[in-house]
Amino acid sequence: MTIKNVCILGGGGFVGHHLVTLLTARGIHVRVPARRREAVKDLIVLPTVEIVETDIHDPASLKSVLNGMDAVINLVGLLHESDAGKSDSTQARRGSFQYAHVELPRKVVQACKETGVRRLLHMSALGADIKSRSAYQRSKAAGEALVLQASGELDVSVFRPSVIFGPGDSFLTMFADLLKLAPVVPLADGNARFQPVFVGDVARAFADALELQESFGQTYNLCGPKVYSLADLVRLTAASLDLCRVVVPLSKTPSYWFARLMELKPGDKIMTRDNHYAMLADNVCAEGFPALFGVPTALESVIGYLKEADPRRGYMNYRTHAGR
Repeated sequence: MTIKNVCILGGGGFVGHHLVTLLTARGIHVRVPARRREAVKDLIVLPTVEIVETDIHDPASLKSVLNGMDAVINLVGLLHESDAGKSDSTQARRGSFQYAHVELPRKVVQACKETGVRRLLHMSALGADIKSRSAYQRSKAAGEALVLQASGELDVSVFRPSVIFGPGDSFLTMFADLLKLAPVVPLADGNARFQPVFVGDVARAFADALELQESFGQTYNLCGPKVYSLADLVRLTAASLDLCRVVVPLSKTPSYWFARLMELKPGDKIMTRDNHYAMLADNVCAEGFPALFGVPTALESVIGYLKEADPRRGYMNYRTHAGR
């Protein structure tokens, strides 16, 4: 199988930017659908990239954007539901986990079948579990199941990364911003355990799997080489910024009420009760990073990206885009 044309749904997002750049460097034509062309204008300058202004949640528009493609990669995901997406109704609304993580994969599978695109790679999440208390994790599990059910008719691969870090992330960068505000940081669910994975490694796994027949029908957990508590990660972030901070992990009950309080904050959410529920279970991979996709990058070797003035930042961006 030779893949020359790839459509990336969610190509304007964090992982999407890195993956689009990597595939472009490999000479692959990449089509990136976007509701607003302006939102992904930085990708327009990349060779072999085509931006299509459309609504991928509309089945007819989705079919149109998949025409002529050899493969589809679905990276679309929400960490928090928008207020408009929340509803007591079973009907999925735009901005809800159900809409983004379940209904869209259902539409993508159907569009692939109708347009003859056999190769489908799907971004799920480590910890996806239909029995989880977290609506995010339940919806990710449901979407993952829909994709895997199409295995046979389609050549599918599912990737389940732990929390992803790297230039442009909203994880360690968020903590870096918070650490600059106060000398003492109360940390909800500070003892939650993660095995964070570098965005360049995630992008490389997707890119390498495109033509890899042994990856058809498979699900891969993607984790970095080391397990950290959330408190460890925040302390490491502080150290990378040369900040002396006291991090105070909160126990389960205070963490719940902290999350509830953060939900009341207008605008972008720092944390919600759903995040709290997701962190009740460890987000780690017993088997580590799949050897099929190389050796994962150690967090300590690249965390300099958090420091804007760090001279290694330019090197890290090159390394990420080159897939090295």
